[in-house]
Amino acid sequence: MLQIHNCCLIVVDVQGKLAQLMYDKHVLFKNIQILIKAAKILDIPVLWCQQCPDSLGPTVPEIAQLLADNESINKAAFSCCGSGEFNTRLNELARQQVLLCGIEAHVCIYQTAVDLLRKGFGVDVIADAVSSRTAENKQIALSRMAGQGVNISCTEMALFELLKTAEHHQFKQIAKLIK
Repeated sequence: MLQIHNCCLIVVDVQGKLAQLMYDKHVLFKNIQILIKAAKILDIPVLWCQQCPDSLGPTVPEIAQLLADNESINKAAFSCCGSGEFNTRLNELARQQVLLCGIEAHVCIYQTAVDLLRKGFGVDVIADAVSSRTAENKQIALSRMAGQGVNISCTEMALFELLKTAEHHQFKQIAKLIK
């Protein structure tokens, strides 16, 4: 089970024109925003990666504005774990559970999830907060990740798993994000 004190959120490559081509992009953007807002409410650290931003462009404004207090990690490797800066910042957090969201499910999300598993992290990919250009590529990625031991979750499931109870002092704030 996810635990607030042991969890971090990683937002991967939601950038430029590529982000606009994602399957079901409105649901994708909405759920990533919910996850970031919830992480702030619950004091869960967030790491934010961008794939070759000089080529792909910056993170889309509706997500970047929520991350303004975080410095992005720019990378060239598809896996976030291919970045020394990412690995350093992740290790500094001293968290063992990772929530992954972003794009593309079958490339950067998949490779990051598998690398994190190999490093011993518990990995939850938030299925309604990841996407690819096609629904088929997204589904193939989710199936492969699940087969390798990645937990496949959704935004609401992950957030209520973190809260554990309706008596949690931040329950109402989190519930408002989902409604």
